[in-house]
Amino acid sequence: MFQLKANGTDAKTEIISGFTTFLTMVYIIVVNPAILSAAGVPFNTVFMATIISAVVGTLWMALFANYPIAIAPGLGMNAYFVTVVTTQKLNYTVAFAAVFVAGLIFLLLSLTPLREKIITAIPHNLKAGITAGIGLFIAFLGFRMTGIIVQNDSNLVGLGNLHSPEALLAIVGLLITLIFLALNVKGALFIGMIATGIIAFFTGELKFTDGFVKLPPMPELVFTNPIHAFSDVISHSLYAVILSFLLITIFDTTGTMIGVAKKAGLMKGESLPNAKQALMADAVATTVGSVFGTTPTSAYIESSAGVATGGRTGLTTLTVSILFVISAFFAPLVGAVSGISAITAPALIIVGSMMIGAVKEIDWDTLDEAFPAFLVILAMPLTSSIAIGLAFGFISYPILKVFTGKWRELNAFLIFIAILFFILVAFLPH
Repeated sequence: MFQLKANGTDAKTEIISGFTTFLTMVYIIVVNPAILSAAGVPFNTVFMATIISAVVGTLWMALFANYPIAIAPGLGMNAYFVTVVTTQKLNYTVAFAAVFVAGLIFLLLSLTPLREKIITAIPHNLKAGITAGIGLFIAFLGFRMTGIIVQNDSNLVGLGNLHSPEALLAIVGLLITLIFLALNVKGALFIGMIATGIIAFFTGELKFTDGFVKLPPMPELVFTNPIHAFSDVISHSLYAVILSFLLITIFDTTGTMIGVAKKAGLMKGESLPNAKQALMADAVATTVGSVFGTTPTSAYIESSAGVATGGRTGLTTLTVSILFVISAFFAPLVGAVSGISAITAPALIIVGSMMIGAVKEIDWDTLDEAFPAFLVILAMPLTSSIAIGLAFGFISYPILKVFTGKWRELNAFLIFIAILFFILVAFLPH
């Protein structure tokens, strides 16, 4: 079924690779509930929705695309979701309606060649700026969650009390995790969280009042009527939110898939065989996940850890899916850990540092290419909004191209997106 011999692998290698990928990305079942709790989403809702979306997307990838690329809710989108809920004073169910609508659009785009055309229509420098900007955004969130960075009346933000237990624990956890990463330890993020959790336990900050293992909580639907989802989006003018979810998911997932596929030797020239099913995995997971209560999913770059240990087929991702199902029985353990920001924040900061590496792909010697990307990177963390960062970049790019006489480099889709973002930022709530 998985064509192991044709792909130069065997069952043992694939299963070991699945364990490796799972260990590098399982932090999301702890981090995602911790972040979305700030939007008022109950722990059990997010915990089960995270696992369901990861299992659905990763299983689809295993069975229909036969790729060793795992799917789960993406970092950055969950932080943006919280910003949307808090700044626009929405009920989280309304925000999930926007995720659902974005997921449906995403699903339709994945069935057509339009998704690939959208990707090629966006300038490479803007794509790199988007990745780097989200990296700063989630790293900044990690510092804020632990009180290392706090509000400051004179400078907007400033250094917090580094002697507080939470800040100290976060700094120690960050250092431990960085050491594991520097030593190329597989699953360094997850192992770093375990080490930080052990310290928190012995210092009295972490308590397991409900035990460690129990039967998984029953999944709950955030909303049951799709028509209400569309009406919520319209009544609250959540168009910028949908556009942001859509664009980021398209760029992030496709870029990650291509990167991991290249590392695994699965690319045929510049094309990815069976790309439609691979893209569908993410779209289906996003749509299903939103109904149960989680933010858009993405292909995980951590899948490259499994590829590095020999994973080449869907048997790797089938193993990942099974392990996510097993993790559903550890809700009390995950709930206790996710309640301590200092345990989860180092993962955000480190993943952010990895994403900022995209700045090296920006053509800094060409102003009309570099400055829009710079605006994206700067605006996302400063405004705590991915949508505003995107808007600044997409609006400034065509303006600079026109006034530098390079308007022929523009395409109709890019101009349409720029106009749309201008309307959304200038005239609609954001």
